[in-house]
Amino acid sequence: MVTWLARVLRSFGPALTGIGTALRSQPNLQIHLAATLAVTTLGLIQNLPTWKWGCLGLCIGLVWVAELLNTALEKLCDRITLERDEQIRQVKDMAAGAVLIACAVAVFMAFMIFL
Repeated sequence: MVTWLARVLRSFGPALTGIGTALRSQPNLQIHLAATLAVTTLGLIQNLPTWKWGCLGLCIGLVWVAELLNTALEKLCDRITLERDEQIRQVKDMAAGAVLIACAVAVFMAFMIFL
């Protein structure tokens, strides 16, 4: 049991390293971190009920997942080629669109929760 738990905990290392790398290298993710901290602080000040924390948590998670996947996809595309390629541009644009949608949903939910 202890060996299994240690192995499971060690498996989080690469994921945490990836998040740290993205935070250090991606200005947009730094903006998401600032927004996460601001919304969390505002939620604590307003003493939000549990269900609203759940909604905020889902929205924050959605934005972070979208941004991390977008970043990973962009890095992979850049590894394939740095030359102009229409299909790669479209893939990057679609991934960026996913982040935009996630952010728009999160902002809408924040307005619904805080106003």
